[in-house]
Amino acid sequence: MRLIERYLFRQLLWPTLLATAALAAVGLLSQSLGQLDIIIEQRQSAWIYLQIIILAMPQLANLIIPIAVLVAALVALNKLQGDQELVVCYAGGMSRWRVISPAVKLSVLATLVCLVINLWIQPAAYREYRKLIFQAKTDLAAMLVVEGQFTDPAPRLTVYGQTVDPDGTIHNLFIHQMTPDGHATTYTAKRGQVVFKQDSPLLVMHQGSTQEFSDRGVLNYLTFDEYALDLKPYLNTRDTIRYKASDRYLHELFFPDLTQEYERKNRDRMLAEGHSRLASPLYSIAFMALALAAVVGAGFSRLGYGRRIALIGASAALIRIIGFAVQAACEDSAMLNVMQYLIPIAAAVWGFDQIFRPVESRSGWKAWLPFMRMPRPPVGASV
Repeated sequence: MRLIERYLFRQLLWPTLLATAALAAVGLLSQSLGQLDIIIEQRQSAWIYLQIIILAMPQLANLIIPIAVLVAALVALNKLQGDQELVVCYAGGMSRWRVISPAVKLSVLATLVCLVINLWIQPAAYREYRKLIFQAKTDLAAMLVVEGQFTDPAPRLTVYGQTVDPDGTIHNLFIHQMTPDGHATTYTAKRGQVVFKQDSPLLVMHQGSTQEFSDRGVLNYLTFDEYALDLKPYLNTRDTIRYKASDRYLHELFFPDLTQEYERKNRDRMLAEGHSRLASPLYSIAFMALALAAVVGAGFSRLGYGRRIALIGASAALIRIIGFAVQAACEDSAMLNVMQYLIPIAAAVWGFDQIFRPVESRSGWKAWLPFMRMPRPPVGASV
């Protein structure tokens, strides 16, 4: 790119990065609020909580980046046009294509970034996300004790601990254990701690006793200095990680394993997700074309571009909502998947058509936005 084109590119790039960062912060906040149960109910650490939030972010990039491109383009182009820098470019002999080429290149770059995220980063991140969620929900050790409360972390197991130290030591421990055949055992200990031996959780108790009734109804009472209770039988080992359509790679979406029950029942949904991964990055180009049509395509206006920008913003929101609606409809009818591509392509074609169409023949703008062309006074009339 030449010097002036690099200047225009920089004027668009920094607002895009700032808008992306701002929208990502909003998305991060919404994700953090939605995952608070990981700490409150599942009692996981702050590190696990942070990992889950970050791993859920790539899916939001599909929505964040095109919106950031639209917002940044409208702000930057409005400033360039208002300062008459674009007018200077035209006066210097630059064609309209050369003036808008930095914006188009930026939108293509944003499209490629979205495509890489959709095809590789999102499924990889969401698989790790599912694993962490699964581990949190099946972490019996983390849910074992709530200070000062009787809990039932698993069927046939009741646990009470008076206090829990930061290192996981449980004081004044009480456990009531039932076997499937109805045999009951009660454990009491001054302290205990959950440890893992070969990935198997054990509750190691110190200075305690056991109480149980024999088959003859005789109470057996034993004391111990140390006793390890195996918690593995109380883990729900039948649960497995199930990857949803959003967690799968593109080849898994387009060529599902029909021997699996989930793939058979959700084949249309997986196809809709696959086509959405390919089509949604096109909204970056479409929104850039709309922004260029609003500011560059309509010509210079001394009255500002507030109405144009507001209408283009509303139109972009409507187009994206229609895109989501079409994606949902594609889950029931695979034949509609072509519409996922046609919507952003049609918006981009309309935008570029408004940019390069001569002002005198822009019936589309005149019919939709009559205020965008100010009447010119007749030759010789006083102003």
